[in-house]
Amino acid sequence: MGIDVDITKKLKGFELKVKFKTDNSILGILGASGSGKSMTLKCISGIETPDKGKIILNNRVLFDSEKKINVSIRNRRVGFLFQNYTLFPNMTVQENIGFGLGKSVSKTQRNNIIRKEIDDMQLEGMEKRYPSELSGGQQQRVALARALVVNPEILLLDEPFSSLDEFLRNYMIEQLKEDIAGFSGTTILVTHNREEAYQICHDILIISKGKVDSSGYKEDIFNSPATLTSAKLTGCKNISKAKKIDDNTIEATDWGCIITTKETVKDEISHVGIRAHYLELSEKSIESNVFECWTVFTSETLFRVMVYLKFNNPPSNKNDYHVIWDISKEEWAAIKDRPLPWKMWINPQKIILMQDREE
Repeated sequence: MGIDVDITKKLKGFELKVKFKTDNSILGILGASGSGKSMTLKCISGIETPDKGKIILNNRVLFDSEKKINVSIRNRRVGFLFQNYTLFPNMTVQENIGFGLGKSVSKTQRNNIIRKEIDDMQLEGMEKRYPSELSGGQQQRVALARALVVNPEILLLDEPFSSLDEFLRNYMIEQLKEDIAGFSGTTILVTHNREEAYQICHDILIISKGKVDSSGYKEDIFNSPATLTSAKLTGCKNISKAKKIDDNTIEATDWGCIITTKETVKDEISHVGIRAHYLELSEKSIESNVFECWTVFTSETLFRVMVYLKFNNPPSNKNDYHVIWDISKEEWAAIKDRPLPWKMWINPQKIILMQDREE
């Protein structure tokens, strides 16, 4: 059971062509703005119609271009949580929640169903309030209750945290995880925020310019992104073009470094990367992957310091750097006055080998 999507739709500037399957778990679709993420959800829900392909939900065909099947939105049993919740401002909480219930539902049934959702979402006492009288978190719970009231087989979440500040976003992520914990169907979350995708989802699908770039279990996608696009979208700040020397050696051409790898180097390699927090200051003699480096400048956040480093030679200007080293302020305070050059170790077990599929 789950959803099987294989669709094509011509869009302005590119063609959406996505193919994936997922079971009754939480799938995150991660991609840059305008990559086709939201359009994919709209095609699943029936808001938009693909040019061709199939959409099958729990062995029930929702769309099949060859067989001329296109099930109506109301009959797809899809719950959709829109980006800005789209609550009706002139309707109360209970009216918004009950909006999706059909006319065939009796008044008693309607009241019982709405009451259950209000109880489940902890909205007691707010039944007669209007959206303008609710907090952002309360509005989201009303919108989620409205999506769940139709007893959907799949729940689609389209960037539900994009308009929230960081503090409220973190709270709402935890709230949403609790709210959907009892949902037995498939959930798909669309986002461009890698933190949201990692916190909420089990599997990740990365879309770039309408195409599936990579997919798999979230730990694999974040720890070992196979492509340049996936590495960038999962937050890798240090990337260099690369040339294969042998099965365990590459040249990072942008950094001017010869690097030994633990992973076997494929012929298709185009880039090498290492995450900013995985760089290590070398305190002892290590034969490989240790390079002299100079600090170029630093950039501080509340608790962290981004140290911009250049390998092999002193920098000529502020833009002359190779990598970013992400360390705590305490670590920076302990080493910032050490004489240069420092020795930086690139751990062969932390190296990301990738290919650029757009080349």
